[in-house]
Amino acid sequence: MNEHVRIERDDGVLAITLARPERRNAITVAMYSALAEAIEAASGDPDVRLITIRGEGQDFTAGNDLNDFLQALPRNSEDIPVWRLLRALASNEVPLVAAVQGNAVGIGTTILLHCDLVIAAQSARFSMPFVDLGLVPEAASSLLLPRLAGRRTAARYLLLGESFGAQEAADANIASHVVPDDALAATLADVVERLLAKPAEALRLTQKLLRQSTTEEILERIDLESGLFAERLKSAEVAAAIAAFFQRKDAGA
Repeated sequence: MNEHVRIERDDGVLAITLARPERRNAITVAMYSALAEAIEAASGDPDVRLITIRGEGQDFTAGNDLNDFLQALPRNSEDIPVWRLLRALASNEVPLVAAVQGNAVGIGTTILLHCDLVIAAQSARFSMPFVDLGLVPEAASSLLLPRLAGRRTAARYLLLGESFGAQEAADANIASHVVPDDALAATLADVVERLLAKPAEALRLTQKLLRQSTTEEILERIDLESGLFAERLKSAEVAAAIAAFFQRKDAGA
């Protein structure tokens, strides 16, 4: 496990918490490994009836920890832990519920496309600034987002990199619930209770049926995006974009 990924099991629920609030839950390579391991184990464990994922503190996640990601990147792109996590999410056969507060940046938004239910606090903000960093979308978002939100809305979020709020996330079928900020934890608890009250096998089979027809296609798109993403990481465009990002960050922009 990882000190910044808290895994708790209770009464059939595997609760995953991104626990790095001092860095806005920015995800490191080690955290990706821990997340992938947890999802893979849960999917193959009949005692796990439900998975929840949330972030500790003010934000769901600020996305990749770029410094860590670039320094700890394996030389073989197929070994990148984030790809392992994305494949685990695409193949997951356990109902998955996310609770989102604050910012959900990059993979913080695309990971939600693989959740069955997404509860968003009213003030939550979502963004996928891949192009701004010289990169391409990941997590099969180039496939899933147009299907959920429509091509034009997907273009606004992926090509223009526009950020959007909780109600827009609901309108784009990314969020299933929008609740007052102070009701997020209670709503998650209520949804969990309602799901656990249902027949376990029927719930798991229904979740599988909802996903099954697209799993292979999603995995293929993840592989396509991952190959392009790995190529882009070596490009001069990405180096310049990331350098500019850190300059703005250092300047407090």
